[in-house]
Amino acid sequence: MSNWNTKDLITTDKQFVWHPFTNMPEWCAPEHEPIVIVEGHGAILRDSRGREYIDGNSSIWTNIHGHNHPRINLAIREQLERIAHSSFLGTTNPTAIELAREIVEYFPPKTLSRVFYSDDGSTGIEAALRIAAQFFHMRGEKRAVFVAFRSGYHGDTAGAAALGAAKMFSVDQEGWRFPVRTVVSIEELEKLSRGQSDEVAAVVIEPMIQGAAGMRIWPPGTSTAVRDWCNRKDALMIADEVMTGFGRTGKMFASEHENALPDIMVLGKGLSGGYLPLAITLTTEEIFSEFDGSVADGRALAYGHSYTGNALGCAAARASLAIFREENVLENLQPKIKKLDSELRQLRGLPGVTEVRQCGFIAGIDMDDAEAANEVCRRARDYGLLTRNIRKTIVLMPPLCITDGQLERAVSALTEAICHAARQPEGCASARPGLAAASPSEVAKS
Repeated sequence: MSNWNTKDLITTDKQFVWHPFTNMPEWCAPEHEPIVIVEGHGAILRDSRGREYIDGNSSIWTNIHGHNHPRINLAIREQLERIAHSSFLGTTNPTAIELAREIVEYFPPKTLSRVFYSDDGSTGIEAALRIAAQFFHMRGEKRAVFVAFRSGYHGDTAGAAALGAAKMFSVDQEGWRFPVRTVVSIEELEKLSRGQSDEVAAVVIEPMIQGAAGMRIWPPGTSTAVRDWCNRKDALMIADEVMTGFGRTGKMFASEHENALPDIMVLGKGLSGGYLPLAITLTTEEIFSEFDGSVADGRALAYGHSYTGNALGCAAARASLAIFREENVLENLQPKIKKLDSELRQLRGLPGVTEVRQCGFIAGIDMDDAEAANEVCRRARDYGLLTRNIRKTIVLMPPLCITDGQLERAVSALTEAICHAARQPEGCASARPGLAAASPSEVAKS
């Protein structure tokens, strides 16, 4: 383990760094001592002081197979020895070509067959919106309205934010080039008038579960109902699988659960195994074939980024897909999903816990309020668990590689943190005796 000067690192961070979604005066306050992560292995993170933690939210829902996976490390090193990056505008590269083929092979023939690369989930959603709007424009159809579901979150760039976080990011939905209509449910979607539905270019949905909404699980049949509505109204269906893709819900893609394949699918976060920024927007051949001209005549997709098709990210993604295939990740995940369900039961009835939800290998634990959830996440660190809350919901979404022992310790850490945050430590003893003295290193090594 390297020697790190934690004090100097924190001082320098507070002097120069601006963190996302962060109250910076609180962050920079003298009494605040942030955790400095310096190493990781499997489902474990290690900080600059040598303390270990279970990565309870997969480093913001990105990591799939664990940190420092030798297969992904090797793929990145081998690619780095050839070339790190080259322009995808006017040239191509073997790694991006092969990754596109491998991704398309996950879907039935004549469905999602074209891959457009971008840098992250938000830009992947931006690409999806532009593709859908331009598709209908080139067909001469006046369809430019997007339907999104209330409390959804699809990113923080302008178009993505307009779909579900307009207030947070000060996006005027009516003034945005592509207006957005927000609905609460399938029932409300069905109530759109004929005139309203005729203006819809696409319906955007996070299949199975809304992530940043607080891990809200859709009623069964929701994705199927959206697919049916889009078929009847001649609109496109866009599935935002940035969070749900790559095994999180128990299948490779959440859209598989109800066999409701979209016309456009966006992948990110876990695409590279959680190693490097990379996203994909998949479309059908029907959509792709409409873009049959140049930028000058308005029939090419005039959208892209400097690091589109980055070879290092694509190499990591190919290695991740190989791990899925060769290590039977999805098959081995099923017992872990049952194990998670079993472990979560001890949280029900604890002080301050109002609801516990699970979708595949994703869990949301609701507390009385956001302040309580914040306190639980802070205290969980003392028991060797790093995770975050979304308002009043504590998220537990570890890497798929986590062991049963680590999963037990993660939920036990939450149990301890919940009871101590409620100042009822006696509740912990009855939930799982003998854990109060457990140290972070013991938690991580389980």
